[in-house]
Amino acid sequence: MPDPAVSPATSAPGASARSGEAEHLGGFGWLKSRGEPALTDVHRTVHVHRTGSFWRRLVGFLGPGYLVAVGYMDPGNWATSLAGGAQFGYTLLAVALLSNIMAIILQSLAARLAIGSGRDLAQACRDGFPKYVSLPLWVLAEAAIIATDIAEVIGTAIGLKLLFGIPLAAGVVITALDVFLVLLLQRLGFRYLEAFVIAGLGIIALCFGLQLALADPEWSAVITGFIPKPEIVTNPAMLYLALGILGATVMPHNLYLHSAIIGTRDYGRTEPAKRDALKFATIDSTVALMLALTINAAILILAAAAFNQSGRTDVADLTQAHDLLSPLLGSAIAPTLFAVALLACGLNSTVTATLAGQAVMEGFIDIRLKPWLRRLITRMIAIVPAAGVTIFAGEQATGKLLILSQVVLSLQLPFAIVPLVLFTAQRAKMGGLVAPRWLTILAAFIAIVIIALNMKLIADFVIGGSAIGGH
Repeated sequence: MPDPAVSPATSAPGASARSGEAEHLGGFGWLKSRGEPALTDVHRTVHVHRTGSFWRRLVGFLGPGYLVAVGYMDPGNWATSLAGGAQFGYTLLAVALLSNIMAIILQSLAARLAIGSGRDLAQACRDGFPKYVSLPLWVLAEAAIIATDIAEVIGTAIGLKLLFGIPLAAGVVITALDVFLVLLLQRLGFRYLEAFVIAGLGIIALCFGLQLALADPEWSAVITGFIPKPEIVTNPAMLYLALGILGATVMPHNLYLHSAIIGTRDYGRTEPAKRDALKFATIDSTVALMLALTINAAILILAAAAFNQSGRTDVADLTQAHDLLSPLLGSAIAPTLFAVALLACGLNSTVTATLAGQAVMEGFIDIRLKPWLRRLITRMIAIVPAAGVTIFAGEQATGKLLILSQVVLSLQLPFAIVPLVLFTAQRAKMGGLVAPRWLTILAAFIAIVIIALNMKLIADFVIGGSAIGGH
């Protein structure tokens, strides 16, 4: 039975009837009427059951959270986890757990914004701020997308090199082909794209599960590693890596991505239907991010078991870790599993970063390019600097490019988190789905902590020229 609140007038740009409710414009409400949604080719294309059992309704919302989870285990995060495990064993598992809790709360706010206001974060910035604020925010968001893409491109290229011996520069260029993969999957339906990403996550989890079985970690030490210890703060070297793990938690593009792809679900437009949608979307992202925590923890545990216990506390490089796994674990298959996981991770990450790029451009400035053209432009912007560095400066310089990309992400992070917290706290913008006061206070505290940690990382980088551990 059709939802009585659904208006058939879905095509008129800016028509508030599209949401089935009047918008609060002016004052503390939105400055502009809602325009067309981002990712229009897949908007509201996934059917969800509005009646039936809890599990039947939940199934329709499963998927977006796993696309978001990819960003929490992208190739840029691996070096930090490897270094943390190699240097300090299982101690920094507590930091991974704490950072994941922060991520769960902020991603739930991104879902709340999308469902409550009918806008993704990019559109909300466009409609909630004057142009002299929203345009600089767009430039910063595009810089973050490019920085994210560079890290994913290099990570995928390293995976291709480790598995097939393809030179890094050639591997960087090959990653451009994922544009056509995304187009094919979306042409089949957004569920196929989600299935591809979830399959990739399954491969990553399987690879690390097998590697952990080979490494045979000390499980009692693993469990105690999730309990915070004072030395994390008192030991400067440990604190630095802890800051790296925390600072790498929430990537700006994930907040834009999550708030955009929630719109693929055809949930009802009445307030009870929206509350249901928010509940199921939050469950989806929370479960997916717990999977991301499991995989990130597995990387750290593997490094602790394979490197720390054998005295190789200097391991932080992906290629170095790959080369050392076989002699340390006594198994020829271990480095292959590592490379397969890295390649799957890189492919997944490039797919989700490309979608985020489309959402940011369409949301902020309402430019409607053909999907293949938007994705090709996004990919080329990332590939040109990555390929240029690897060809002209050599493979060693890719590490510096990775570090630079993470500094850009750290700088952009406040400009994504602060608007998200501000918008979801205002009833005039969110209506009945405004964030409860306790959630706003908690999210604001998390935002302050993450921003402070990122500023500390950047200060360390500028003052000491230190490598910001892999975010």
